[in-house]
Amino acid sequence: MRKLLLDTNAFTRFLGGDEKTLAWLAQADVVHMSVFVLGELYAGFRAGAKDRQNRRLLNGFLDRPSVSVLQATKETAEIFGLVKDTLRKSGRPIPINDIWIAAHALETGSILLTYDSHFLGIPGLRLWDEVEP
Repeated sequence: MRKLLLDTNAFTRFLGGDEKTLAWLAQADVVHMSVFVLGELYAGFRAGAKDRQNRRLLNGFLDRPSVSVLQATKETAEIFGLVKDTLRKSGRPIPINDIWIAAHALETGSILLTYDSHFLGIPGLRLWDEVEP
């Protein structure tokens, strides 16, 4: 079973019709959306001129049977703590929301679709092939 988790920038590219993102989504059995990604999207929608239109598109996406929204659990929090500590020790911190998103990907065993290279520094995190070091 191919499980994917969309980062905020991957969802934005999906909305823009990015062919590579669309192809990966078409091959997924399950697509996870972290509640932290949703928060980033809602903040971005409010800051833009197409809030209603973007919310409608997001809601349509979330209504798909293969899409699930991940809530934070105790396990997510434990993984978050491990990842944050690992990054601190390596001297390579990343934004807090991205640590939560990585924790969700690790918790579910999902491949993370992202265009952010800072995720490369997280041991055990599976990334799709579009992230460039």
